Amino acid sequence: MVLFGIVVSTAYATNGCFANGLSIESKALAGAGVVLPQGSLDASINPAAMAFVGKRIDLGLSLFNPNRKYTVEGTPSGFPAFGLTPGTEKSHTRWFFIPSIGANWQMDDKNSIGISIFGNGGMNTDYHTNTFFGSSPTGVDLMQLFIAPTYARKLAPNHAIGISPIFAYQRFEAKGLEAFSGFSSDPSHLTNNGHDNSYGYGVKIGYLGKVLPFLNIGASYQTKMIMSRFDKYEGLFAEKGAFDIPATWTIGIAIKATPDLTFLADAQKIYNSDIKSTHNPFLPNLQKSQLGKDNGAGFGWDDVTVLKLGVQWRSSKDWTWRVGYSIGDQPIPRSEVLFNILAPCVIKQHASFGVTKTIGNSELKFALMRAFPHSVTGTNPLDPAQKIKLIMNQWEISLGYAWKF
Repeated sequence: MVLFGIVVSTAYATNGCFANGLSIESKALAGAGVVLPQGSLDASINPAAMAFVGKRIDLGLSLFNPNRKYTVEGTPSGFPAFGLTPGTEKSHTRWFFIPSIGANWQMDDKNSIGISIFGNGGMNTDYHTNTFFGSSPTGVDLMQLFIAPTYARKLAPNHAIGISPIFAYQRFEAKGLEAFSGFSSDPSHLTNNGHDNSYGYGVKIGYLGKVLPFLNIGASYQTKMIMSRFDKYEGLFAEKGAFDIPATWTIGIAIKATPDLTFLADAQKIYNSDIKSTHNPFLPNLQKSQLGKDNGAGFGWDDVTVLKLGVQWRSSKDWTWRVGYSIGDQPIPRSEVLFNILAPCVIKQHASFGVTKTIGNSELKFALMRAFPHSVTGTNPLDPAQKIKLIMNQWEISLGYAWKF
C-alpha cells in the first residue's frame, strides 16, 4: 500500500471530495455505470457488478490536470480586519498520476471474489505566496487510497448482490496557516508539521438486476469511513484532527435501445454534512469555538447531488465507444470562500469520451475527461471590503489494460 500511495501522489477530486469516475470505463461515461458490469474495478461503484465480469485483471493509469486559482478584489481594510493581498494566485503543481488495479475470480456460476485498489480523490493546493500572511508556500495536500476486497453472489441469473469491506488510507499536510494560530486550540498542531497519516474503514453494499430484457437497475451505498485522527493537525480540523470520509449512495438505470447501444443514468448523493471538519461553517464558528474543537471552523461544505449520463455503443466485436456528461452541485457556499482557497472544489459539469479495443483475451482502454471552468465568488468574511473568487477547471487522460482469463 505504501508503494501504491507513493505512485498515486495527490489528486484533486471533482465532485467535492470524490472522483467523478474510478474505472477507465466509468471515467469515459462521466462516472456513470452503477448498473453496467465492465471490469474488476466495478467494486468502486457497485460491488454487485463483480458477479457478472468473470475472471479478469484490470490496470489503469490516469494523468490528472486540475487548474485552480483564486482572485481577490478590493483594498484591505486594515487591522482588525483580515484582508488579503489583491490579485490572482495560481496553485503551482498541475499534473498528477493516479493508478488503479483490480482483479476478480469467478468461483462458480453464482459466486465471485475480487479486489479493487484505487485513489478516490483528495485535494491539493500549493500557492507560492504567503496567502494568509504566514509562511510560503500556502496550501494543503490530501491523498486518499482505498482497498476494497469484494464478495458478490448471483441470487438469480440476472440479479446479484455484493459487499466490499473498505480499508482506507489518508495522507495530509498543511502549510502557511500561521495567521490562524490565535484561533487554534493547539497552535503547535495547526500547520507546517509535515505529512501525517490516517487509517480507517467502511463498507459498500450493492444490488444489480436485469428486470426487463432492455432494462437494468442498480444501487449501491457506502457507509461513512471512520478514520483515525491526524494528530499533527489536531489544532486545525474539528474533533481534534478528525477527517472522516462521507457516506454516499448511488442509484441508476441502463436502457438497451439495441443489443449494442446502451443509455445510462446515475444519481449520486454525497453527505458532507455528516463530517464536522468539512461541514462546519467558517463563521460564526471561528468566533465561538477554537480550531480543533468539535465546533471549530471548517470548510462549510454542503451535501452534493450529481446526475451522470452516459452512452455506450459497441460498433463491432472489437470496438466499444463511450461518451458521458455529468452535472451536479458544488459544495462551497458563497459565504465560505476564504477558507476554501485551500480547497477550491467548485466543479459542476464534466464531459467525457472513451473507447475500448478488444484484442483476443485482452482489452486496451482510453478515456478523456474535461471538467468545465466554474467559479464561486463571495465576500471575504473577515474583511467585507473584499471579494474572493475561486476558480477551477480540469483535464484527465486515462489509459487501461485488461486481461481476461
